[in-house]
Amino acid sequence: MGFRFLHTADWQIGKPFGFVPGDAGADLRAQRIRTIGRVAEVARERAVDAVLVAGDAFDANDVTDKTLVMTLEALKPFAGAWVFLPGNHDAAVAHSVWTRLRDMGLPPNLVIADEAQPIDRWDGRAHVLPAPLRRRREALDQTAWFAEAPTPDHACRVGLAHGSVAGRLPGQEASNEIPDDRAATAGLNYLALGDWHGALRIAPRIYYSGTPEPDRHKANRSGLVQLVELDGPGAPERVEAIEVGHFRWHDLSVDLTEGGCQAALDALDRLPDEPRRCVVSLRLAGVIDLAERRRLEAAMRAWEPRLHHLAVNDEALRDEPTADDLDAIDTGGFVRQAVERLRDQALTGGPDGEAARLALRMLYLDHQARA
Repeated sequence: MGFRFLHTADWQIGKPFGFVPGDAGADLRAQRIRTIGRVAEVARERAVDAVLVAGDAFDANDVTDKTLVMTLEALKPFAGAWVFLPGNHDAAVAHSVWTRLRDMGLPPNLVIADEAQPIDRWDGRAHVLPAPLRRRREALDQTAWFAEAPTPDHACRVGLAHGSVAGRLPGQEASNEIPDDRAATAGLNYLALGDWHGALRIAPRIYYSGTPEPDRHKANRSGLVQLVELDGPGAPERVEAIEVGHFRWHDLSVDLTEGGCQAALDALDRLPDEPRRCVVSLRLAGVIDLAERRRLEAAMRAWEPRLHHLAVNDEALRDEPTADDLDAIDTGGFVRQAVERLRDQALTGGPDGEAARLALRMLYLDHQARA
């Protein structure tokens, strides 16, 4: 009388990725749907009873009809039950993605869990208890009804909710709070959660699956789905994390004071993934001379097309021109005097110092381009 299912959440289909311009951003958007196709293939390969989606399948209720149709197409490899819980991004408001999908005509294996009532589609082996969100933020605990929900003694009880387990998520303000003892108080075999974008075991029988396709620079075990096996109402859960994500998001911080440009190149060379799959945020700090700055900018131009996306933040990187840098601009006369004054001003710091450093850099690059 067991029950096997995939637990997933936070697909956020339609997420715009506005900070990644051009084709790279478009491909991040498209990959989210391709990854859902991979989830469907895993569900078919592992012969699960269902796929439970714990909220935020869509990034917003105003995603296009084309996006909805493409998502439905991606689900087709798995003919079993898909159970979708409305989350805070796709809440079950009066006009939502869920009403629009119903208007399109739902396939019989797709269940929209927008009512607080048990779902039984597995010959009595399991009942899924959903806690749908009807607005972005709910003031009351939407899982409270689980404790009183009647189910047969031989059925596995699986909760499905979207929100924050109070005091258990690192660095996140709690919203749509869920008690950390809900699995115990409601007699659940498993509580499948969404909202936190990384895979995380909160406590026995309480898990976040994370998003199946990484979407931010955060080390939180994203890019996974959870395969959950329940042998029966009293048996402990068995959970296997399965990798399905494509892109890899890396957040790098490098001080160039000692190693110069090479330190940044070494950090990129050490990326553990194939470069075309990498979305990289590179923060640079320290002090370099103008010749090294020129080498750095050339190196970043060479790296940029190798990666899916590279964002360089050099606000904490300071230019300190050397005598050789100044000689490369001019060796004498009034130009050299002006350059010397700019160097002195650059060393003072503040907005004027930053403007002087930028002026020196532009002069240096211009003279090098003419050389």
